[in-house]
Amino acid sequence: MKTARRVSATLLATVALAACSDSSDEQANAVPYQWISSQYARVPVGHVDKKDRPGSVADEISGHTSARDRGRDGNTVYLRYREDIVSIAPYKRGSRIEVVDYRTGYQRWYGKLPSKWPHPDSNEFRGGGPGAGK
Repeated sequence: MKTARRVSATLLATVALAACSDSSDEQANAVPYQWISSQYARVPVGHVDKKDRPGSVADEISGHTSARDRGRDGNTVYLRYREDIVSIAPYKRGSRIEVVDYRTGYQRWYGKLPSKWPHPDSNEFRGGGPGAGK
């Protein structure tokens, strides 16, 4: 009976650990682009939410998939994901949402991002796919 319990406990622990772990590091903290596309209207420069302000939209997006970090410059909110930056800026009465790769976003918004966000060429940056920057 003790052996059966040990085997059962081992199997349960293995299943629990497998369920909690992310088998593909590629998907860990990936920007929820498909979800954003399904929730917000598509426009040539990204997506828009016609009525919610940037802070609320940022809460919605990071509530769906947690961002690694969040920054703000005035009324614009920036969400940092594994390989991307999401910019949520005021647009008419709502918000414009733009998703760009980390390197492009870092170069475009360098002076507006939190200073603790690593430069894409630094050892601290861990985006860029398998083996890159690690």
